[in-house]
Amino acid sequence: MAGERVLIVEDEARIADVLERYLRAEGFRTERAADGKRALEFWRAVQPDLILMDLMIPELDGLEVTKRIRRESEVPILMVTARAEDVDRLLGLELGADDYIVKPFNPREVVARVKAVLRRSKGQVRTPQHYQVGGLEIDLEAFQARCRGEPLSLTPTQLRLLAALAAHPGKAFTRNEIMDALGDSGVDERTINVHIKNLRERLGACGEQLETVRGVGYRLSGMGSNAD
Repeated sequence: MAGERVLIVEDEARIADVLERYLRAEGFRTERAADGKRALEFWRAVQPDLILMDLMIPELDGLEVTKRIRRESEVPILMVTARAEDVDRLLGLELGADDYIVKPFNPREVVARVKAVLRRSKGQVRTPQHYQVGGLEIDLEAFQARCRGEPLSLTPTQLRLLAALAAHPGKAFTRNEIMDALGDSGVDERTINVHIKNLRERLGACGEQLETVRGVGYRLSGMGSNAD
């Protein structure tokens, strides 16, 4: 991933300095913005590969900046918050963030999360690249998904999650198996639950194909008889 550009949106210079130092040590290029307005300016100007977005920043907060970016782009966004209870909002349907990390954090963990989100967004799921399960069609080569012919607006993580389930339709995946399928040891079970909930919403008319298997986990069926 050498050379990938990360936009660090953080108003505390000390924290931004540490993040920048660790990211650059791993070969990333970095840009920095200390408030929401500058974050939007940098995003448009440099087109980063990933945005590391602090929730509480001046001018426009991280939630508002993410909303505005998501109207135009599916660039991976890793949210930083001081409140673990914000997870549902950060990964929610309205925002579509790809992952989150809670302060205080170990900068090495942040770098690991950045790498994991970039792996998911760049598509390291191998062949086949196309899946058809019931009304759902997933095309990893084009990085698109459709429900009954209608395009779906999915984040990179949501598309990868859907593809992992679609690779074995009807199989009940445990949360640990989903984490393994995504190739990301940094994602915890709660994050998987939130991603599943929001993915189901984004699937629209095909959402019922994403079934909860009580006591086990989740599966993607060709029919749709949601167990919730």
